Amino acid sequence: MNVTLLDEVAHIARMAGQAIMAVYNGSDLGVTSKADDSPLTLADLAAHKVIVAGLEKLEVTYPILSEEAAGIEYAERSTWSRYWLVDPLDGTKEFIKRNGEFTVNIALIENGAPILGVVYAPVLDLCYFGSTAGGAYLQRGQEAAQPILAMAARPGEKVKVVASRSHADQRTHALLERLGEHECISMGSSLKLCLVAQGAAHFYPRLGPTMEWDTAAAHAVVRAAGGRVCTSDGKELQYNKANLLNPEFFVLANSDQRLIGYINQ
Repeated sequence: MNVTLLDEVAHIARMAGQAIMAVYNGSDLGVTSKADDSPLTLADLAAHKVIVAGLEKLEVTYPILSEEAAGIEYAERSTWSRYWLVDPLDGTKEFIKRNGEFTVNIALIENGAPILGVVYAPVLDLCYFGSTAGGAYLQRGQEAAQPILAMAARPGEKVKVVASRSHADQRTHALLERLGEHECISMGSSLKLCLVAQGAAHFYPRLGPTMEWDTAAAHAVVRAAGGRVCTSDGKELQYNKANLLNPEFFVLANSDQRLIGYINQ
């Protein structure tokens, strides 16, 4: 069996998921706060160690930028043509709530674009993975991985919109009112982007703040599934900026002319 880079990264993500679950199933999550008041747990740190060790053992190595080791100056990062962008535990608030909607995110970035990504949800045992060269897939547990495709709403079909459990805001509500009749699906972490990638939702507007490591892996899956993650001017979301904060963005199928026009209004 030919083991691809994507297979190897998916294995690393699953190993990180095991490290997370060891903390999740214990009595002490070890919750502390970072300098920006965002939460940090023992699981974030454990997953970070597993992922870095795994990526450094690969045959071809690239620099690694992880949320838990993000203090790398732009002067150095700007020289990277390829690098790993990692969120060891995306959805720490969901992790603390113990609702299962958190993920391990690992992406390979090339010249500012995500070309390979793995999103693994350890409680749900769902693994989304994809690359620009090989398409996008969803594996449920130990079942065979199935190809997934981002799809626009069919004529007469109600648009399914993904919203955040932890970051709902009035601007998003106002935007959805302008959209008209729709069905809202609540979800945490980068699973929101993955729902669009698999065709379970049609649209995910994100008007609140996110960081590059929050979106990169799922963005790679969306791209591989025939979707797009674009800013308000219709351009693809970019990575390795001097400021790692993402602008507002929208996730949808490439073929969805209605929503593309709606974004550009």
